[in-house]
This record gives sequence, C-alpha cells and structure tokens, in this order.
Amino acid sequence: MTDINSAKINLEATGFLDVNINPEIDLFAEIERLKKEKNAIVLAHYYQEPDIQDVADFIGDSLGLAQAAEKTEADMIVFAGVHFMAETAKILNPTKKVLLPDLKAGCSLSDSAPPALFKLFREKHPDHIVITYINCSAGMKALSDIICTSSNAQKIIESLPADQKIIFAPDRNLGAYINKQTGRDMLLWNGACMVHEIFSLEKITKLKVRHPKAKVIAHPECEAPVLAVADYIGSTTGLLKYTQKDDAQEYIVVTETGILHQMQKNNPGKTFIPAPPNNSCACNDCPHMKLNTLEKLYLCMEYELPEITMDEALRVAAKKPIDRMLQISAQYGL
Repeated sequence: MTDINSAKINLEATGFLDVNINPEIDLFAEIERLKKEKNAIVLAHYYQEPDIQDVADFIGDSLGLAQAAEKTEADMIVFAGVHFMAETAKILNPTKKVLLPDLKAGCSLSDSAPPALFKLFREKHPDHIVITYINCSAGMKALSDIICTSSNAQKIIESLPADQKIIFAPDRNLGAYINKQTGRDMLLWNGACMVHEIFSLEKITKLKVRHPKAKVIAHPECEAPVLAVADYIGSTTGLLKYTQKDDAQEYIVVTETGILHQMQKNNPGKTFIPAPPNNSCACNDCPHMKLNTLEKLYLCMEYELPEITMDEALRVAAKKPIDRMLQISAQYGL
C-alpha cells in the first residue's frame, strides 16, 4: 500500500486506490458521512459481499440498478458491481460523476462478446434485429436495437412480431431458455457467464437427495441440464421474491452466492444452500464481483476515483437501446 499520490499514478495498473487506511476507522460511518457530504448514492448488485449490500442505498439486479441509476438525483453514483453496470449508469447520467471501486471488476460474459467481432456477425444477418443482454460493454450496447435483462427478456421478445428475426447476445444459455419459453428461434451469440456455466448437475442432484424437501431455484444463465431440474427459474430479483412468497423451508440456490445474504435477511426462518460448482469449492462466487470491498468503496468515495468516463458519441449510441428497454419494461409494469 502507498500514499494517495502514488496510488493515483498506479491506478491504471492496480484498478483501485491502493492506499493505507487507519484500521480504527469505522468504514460504515465514514461511507454514510461521505454520502451526505457529496450527495452520493451507493448502488450495489445482489452479488456483492454482505458488508457492501448493508451500506448500499439500493440493492438490485441489472434491471433494478439501471432503473435506479436513471431516476437518481444524486450528484455522484458509486456503483458497487462490475464495469458494464457502472458504464450503464454513466450512459444514463452523462452529467453525474460515476465511480467504480475497482476498475478490474469486469465480467466474463461481457468479455465473451468483443464489439468488433459482433459487428461482423451482425453484418452477416442484416434482416435480424439485435437484442442484447445488459451484461455487455458500451460498445456492444451501441450495436444493439434493444437491451434486456433476465427480468424482462421474455417480455421484450414477446413484444416483437412473431416473424421478426432476432439475434440474441451475448448469453447463449439465457437465449436458449427464452427460445424454449417463447417458441422462438433466435440466432444466439456463443457467450456465457463463467459462474453460471460451472454449476455441477451431479452435485446438485446429490444435494437434492440429502435435502429432499428443498426446492431448486436457478438463474436462466445456467446450462439447460441444470435448469431442467429446477423448481423455479428467474432473475436474481425473481429468485429472491420467490423465496419470500413460496412456502418451502429449504432452497438449493443455483446462482452467485451473494444473493443468499438478502434471502436470509428476508426469510430468517428458512435455509438456503448454495449450489456447488464442478470444482473443489463448496459454493460459487464471481471473482469479478468480489473484487469490490468495503475499503475500496470508502477510498473511491473519499478521493472520487476510479471514475467512469465515456466518449459522447458512444454514450448516445449505447443509450438508445437502453431507453427502448426501459420503455418496454414500464409498459409491462416491470
């Protein structure tokens, strides 16, 4: 760790402000102070560590976070999530300062769709419109007609004429699931999320044997064989709401483990079992999401770095399909 001037110089290499913090500081109190002083809002994804969720002003999935970013009157948006989420906030709020605690908090799904390659793919299918999952870069959004999230993807696709040809990117698993639900035959880009791809069907099956009363709830980014054994499939918000309304007492949760914090808080009497991946780990964490820490969050608010900046032409192009998504979502009450 270094002093602030050296940390700023090294920011591009480290991705975050690597500065010494007094161990006696109450980070929760300091973050609350900085929110008030700077008129800042902290937006956090469900996959963040519990401490960050507890200090956030709004916790949500990609759709909820985009809606919160669009509506906020704060001067500074601190995004505890991954890079594409902070980019989305900047796209919607060009005049506001948008911060990300660690610039290296990327996304394997976003990385699986390089805009230059996707542009060539799109040009080969000029009669298709492009619906792109929000888990992508600003460059990908700029090449899209409509953005979607796992919360609204099915409704958005069903809002289009049945004979409309569609390219769906970048998540092939979510696209395949929606094809099955809607009877469509969308052309799928071959991308996937590293977290949701590695859930072990064998280990989930063994968990079901050990917990016969547990329901399996899964995110649609999972592969088809895993989704086939699920009692309920939905977005992170959908999974959370299901556990609140459903009367089961045990759940095997097939998504990133960060959501279990909110599930447990909202359902203190219920048991939530993280589904294991096909490696030696007992649960499945996103290494990108977990790059953000309470310390990095405090430092980025204190020094207002790292900041998300964007070329204005790119921002305007990327905003159009997000606006379409928000309009369609509003029509359906999502």
